[in-house]
Amino acid sequence: MPNSPPAPPDSSSWMTALADFLLDEPAVESIRLNPDSKRVEMATLGQVDGELLQAKLSEVLRAVDARWLKQDMQVPPSSGMLDVQQKGGAFILEKPSCPTAPKFWKWRDFAWPEPDEMEQESDNEWRMLALQAGICAVALVAGYVLERFFSAPAWLPKSLFALSLISGGWDAAKDTWENLREGRLDVHFLMLAVACGAVSIGAWEEGALLLFLFSTSGALEHFVMFRTHREINALTKAAPKHAHVLLPDGTTTDRGVQTLQVGEVIVVKPDELFPVDGTVTSGSTAADESTLTGEAVPIAKETGSPIYGGTLNQWGLVQVRVDRPATQSALAKIITLIQTAQHLRAPSQRFTDRFGTRYTLLTLSTVALMFFVWWLGFGIPPLENTAASKSSFYRAMTLLVVMSPCALVLSIPSAILAAIAWGARRGVLFRGGAAIEKLAEVDVIAMDKTGTLTEGELKVSKIESFPAGREADVLRIAASLEANSNHPIARAITQHAQAQGVVVEKLAEFQSITGQGLRGRTAAGLSYVGRRELVKDSTLGAVLAGVPDAPLGFSEVWVLHEQIVGRVLLKDEIRAGSRAVLEKLAAEGVRTIMLTGDRRAAATEVGEKLGIAEVRAGLHPEDKVAAIRELTQAGHKVAMIGDGVNDAPSLAAAYVSVAMGARGSDAALEQSDVVLMQDKIEKLLSARQISRRARRIIQQNLIISLGSVVVMAVASLFGIVPLTLGVLTHEGSTVVVCLNSLRLLFEKE
Repeated sequence: MPNSPPAPPDSSSWMTALADFLLDEPAVESIRLNPDSKRVEMATLGQVDGELLQAKLSEVLRAVDARWLKQDMQVPPSSGMLDVQQKGGAFILEKPSCPTAPKFWKWRDFAWPEPDEMEQESDNEWRMLALQAGICAVALVAGYVLERFFSAPAWLPKSLFALSLISGGWDAAKDTWENLREGRLDVHFLMLAVACGAVSIGAWEEGALLLFLFSTSGALEHFVMFRTHREINALTKAAPKHAHVLLPDGTTTDRGVQTLQVGEVIVVKPDELFPVDGTVTSGSTAADESTLTGEAVPIAKETGSPIYGGTLNQWGLVQVRVDRPATQSALAKIITLIQTAQHLRAPSQRFTDRFGTRYTLLTLSTVALMFFVWWLGFGIPPLENTAASKSSFYRAMTLLVVMSPCALVLSIPSAILAAIAWGARRGVLFRGGAAIEKLAEVDVIAMDKTGTLTEGELKVSKIESFPAGREADVLRIAASLEANSNHPIARAITQHAQAQGVVVEKLAEFQSITGQGLRGRTAAGLSYVGRRELVKDSTLGAVLAGVPDAPLGFSEVWVLHEQIVGRVLLKDEIRAGSRAVLEKLAAEGVRTIMLTGDRRAAATEVGEKLGIAEVRAGLHPEDKVAAIRELTQAGHKVAMIGDGVNDAPSLAAAYVSVAMGARGSDAALEQSDVVLMQDKIEKLLSARQISRRARRIIQQNLIISLGSVVVMAVASLFGIVPLTLGVLTHEGSTVVVCLNSLRLLFEKE
């Protein structure tokens, strides 16, 4: 079969995408692309969210391969809306403006967003930070042991403490330097200042411990970023790379999916993924769309039926007309939605973060002011300690130590760690402190149907024979033929037969009948298993006259064997604990909504049985995201519970995301804040319980830690607090905070 090389995309397609982005973003004035150096520059005017804009532009650029840009140097002419030009190998798109406007632009430079490079970069970052935190911890413990329990030279433990300080503060120092260059101060700067102040008055251990906590949290943050990049990249890699393009002479040639043009016809074979969105023009099949819609039952596809990229062609050979480019397929949209929603989700606004810069400036200003007040105002020597009084610098460093937010820093993480440990023992995995803090605030919970409220797998519900009495034979024949198929319905029937102890018969012949079912011959004769049409078109078709269609929400498989006619009814069963959970949530004043891609009739039936407040059915992934944003904009704090790839974008957009862990897709698990590891919806109530309890503990810890800082700082200003008492109070508040947090471990479920 001949192969043709991939052709570059039409220049107007990628240029149009960039132009649309530029016109949609009022704060972006110009974009400059350089395929040779693989750099991207974006000019903005005024206050903007740089990370969000970069994320949006990155999604546009993912569709533009740098190699194609270099091959296709034809730049479309400028329009009245934008000025398009090419200079020195770089492509420039610019909004019309006055000659002086560019002087006020702020250029942001970043690398071409290639998934593999982003994944590798984030992997290297978290590993380096983890190594630095590990060195910091080992050196800190070694120095402490040598100083307290061995008669080692004084320089040896101090050298280890110095190594711990350098290792733990290295990344914070780099970030602080970058912030200082932009005229910003944050809590990281204060941590470094406190560490230096602690060292200046001999409290080496405290400074090293503080920097160890910061370096560890930084490593964990970058690890989460790496996992997110890896899973999104995995989705990209899982997408089809080539398609069988039908040529005018009836032959096919393999081409890269990125080169497919709208209107071309491709051939998709059984058990292959549909590479792009399109419409069936010839043939029939069934598509497994569970990864996109959550629909457990494969959807029949005939001529004229829509096809979605990333779904599985079950059994038929079909021809599909390309309706959208690969970059706009259903799977590509999901990846884009995940990336964008991550940057749109509300960040966890810690109490300590909200006043970080102000507290830093307040502390440093107070310490500096008091140094001069003690020196110039009260005549206390600036650097020399005397028998009557400590120096002004010593007093200032004491004030800096007692004002350091060590207990404040521990007040939240200690409670979070205890809550995470409590949940882990009970099958609830919290992916960081944000989920624990925010889950208690939720007033709306949106849930997927398939795999969340239901089991997510078809199970045999009933077996019928006509006339009655031959049900065991119907199951045996069905299992004997379905054992040779990998269809989800086939797996459900064979598993049910095994559970019933049914012994399948050996087949002398076996054939898959396109669009109808299976044909097989055993020692007992010829048998058929498949759709209702099998019986309708046979000599036993009269049997169907008195047999109604499968009940709402059921799938049926018919069995035909000489004088035996029967059917197997299958259904995705509702989880045992779903109704009790929904009743409990309603009692707590939480509104529940079902967001599902299933048909409305099936979704409504489940909703009525469970008593769910609202049902929205027939939704695509982008519709679920829109529903989440609609609720969020209405002032609600929304939690989303799901398990499939199709749920990942809405999980990322929600205030809190919860995934069913046992059967959840990797994409859903990576986007979740909370994972119910045992696949029990009842564990959602346990998660909310510990979330509410942890919030109360955190509030208590903040009062204790802030109270001790305020009291000791005020006392230090008047010079009535000796250093020993200051250290004891400072360390004592830290211990009290930690012990208070440990109470969470003994919370009863």
